[in-house]
Amino acid sequence: MAELLDGWKRTGLCTDYDENSIGEKVVLMGWTSVRRNLGSLIFIDLRDRSGIIQLVFDESTYKGDYEKVESIRSEYVLAVKGKVIKRGGAVNNALKTGKIEIEVEDLKILSEASTPPFEIDNDINVREELRLKYRYLDLRRPKMQQNIMLRSRIVNSVHSFLNDNGFLEIETPILQKSTPEGARDYLVPSRVHEGCFYALPQSPQLFKQILMVSGFDRYYQIARCFRDEDLRADRQPEFTQIDMEMSFVEAEDVMSVTERLIAHVFKEVLGKEIQLPLRRIKYSETMARYGSDKPDTRFGYELCDISDVVKDSGFKVFSGAVASGGSVRAINAKGCASAYSRKEIDALGEFVKTYGAKGLAWMILKEDGTMTSPVAKFLSEDEISGIKAATGAEAGDVLFFVADSNKVVFTALGALRINIAQKMGKIEEGSFDLLWVTEFPQFEYSDEEGRYVAMHHPFTSPMDEDQDLIEKDPGAVRAKAYDIVLNGNELGGGSIRIHDPELQERMFRALGFSKEQAWERFGFLMEAFKYGTPPHGGLAIGLERFAMILGGCDSIRDVTAFPKAQNAMCYMTNAPSLVDDDQLKELHLNVVRDDK
Repeated sequence: MAELLDGWKRTGLCTDYDENSIGEKVVLMGWTSVRRNLGSLIFIDLRDRSGIIQLVFDESTYKGDYEKVESIRSEYVLAVKGKVIKRGGAVNNALKTGKIEIEVEDLKILSEASTPPFEIDNDINVREELRLKYRYLDLRRPKMQQNIMLRSRIVNSVHSFLNDNGFLEIETPILQKSTPEGARDYLVPSRVHEGCFYALPQSPQLFKQILMVSGFDRYYQIARCFRDEDLRADRQPEFTQIDMEMSFVEAEDVMSVTERLIAHVFKEVLGKEIQLPLRRIKYSETMARYGSDKPDTRFGYELCDISDVVKDSGFKVFSGAVASGGSVRAINAKGCASAYSRKEIDALGEFVKTYGAKGLAWMILKEDGTMTSPVAKFLSEDEISGIKAATGAEAGDVLFFVADSNKVVFTALGALRINIAQKMGKIEEGSFDLLWVTEFPQFEYSDEEGRYVAMHHPFTSPMDEDQDLIEKDPGAVRAKAYDIVLNGNELGGGSIRIHDPELQERMFRALGFSKEQAWERFGFLMEAFKYGTPPHGGLAIGLERFAMILGGCDSIRDVTAFPKAQNAMCYMTNAPSLVDDDQLKELHLNVVRDDK
């Protein structure tokens, strides 16, 4: 039977005690992690969020009910009174408390426990669905608790820095107007206004800009955001942003504050110094060198453009790609000739196809000076020599080529260079690679929609010198946009916003909105802009992604207390679920269910 506390108060957490505490009387509470019954001696590893400490019950000296001690099983919740003593057996250097133990004098079993469906241990091999179904047990595992506590420390560090730098923490609405442009909105039906819907915020973008119009100068929020989109390891339907906005700033001002914030978090949370200022790489350069707008520069394998070398080649795959406005680019996998079998190279060919490439050409320069390549017979000696010179190829190297539109070439080779680095062990564990990517395109053309769309969002300001191109050549317009990148992940992104109503209307027209459509969707912002708007800009950092990288995790689900699964389900609560017909009636809704 579960016992009451009866006034017992904890004196501390398990790992608050060490050799300096020997002789102290303590009261500890936690879960039974491991129990070892040696007959006249019972050892229990007591676990709380701080870690583990060993309890010892000696039948010859314990004054309580020894049978009750023998009844304890895994995950029972205990309260114990006792004395800190020097560990009687071998020291456990793996534990912070490995040199001491608690000689228990009194015990309360606060709660019994059924046998868990999996061990509460870091090294478990169970399906993620089972972990998510019993998330409250999964969260007891030390690694998971460390992840969630790391996230908490990051948030505390962010609060302290921004509060000390003149930012005001202001909440923005969760129920707001749907302004569909980007990911799908989550919609909330209104009971009061029949047939009308709120949307959950994809970000606080419009409201934080209005806060700048309102004169608050510096805003921040640890903001919950919602996007109805397909999931993957670093994406959830609900997530958290470290959201900031500032008035009377240019891009360098926003980037300076942000990188100082990042450096503060690294120092406070990990004890690591970050060298400032961070590198700046223009979008055009990072795409040309790394094939990605979020480059991981901890290793080489940079892209090399060989289009000029092969533009007139008899190999039509190469020359045809250049003729149609695309390019031919290569990666030199230095010294990797012996690392790749023909089977592995064929597998890489299938790998790049998943990124839109039609195939992967290659050359192996063997150590003996010979070359193996299925495409060499289509190339002249001058072209082969030119390729070697352009790529810096030497004996022992492997060259990989993709020929296609620039978009496909960049995407495929950008993914391939990471694949090669992982195979060759070129990515240093525990290293952190921070940089800025700047001067993004203002627009990108959507084949699906048949129009230009905003690469970031419609409120991003174009570069001053490119404003004349908005109507004439939208694809050439650069934005005052910037992303901060950490280890090949977009950690956060932002921009200087448009504060001129006339320029904002031009932007909407370039995106295919009529004046009526723009005012229907964003009229409240446009109206606010009529009353004096300061130049302003901001940035948002993905909190889960930040915590994931700092914690060395593979998925943001490992730093989210109660995440959704890949199919957007919560296996613990079975959400989403059907609701009563009466609830639907109150909301003026009629659900048409698909029999399939």
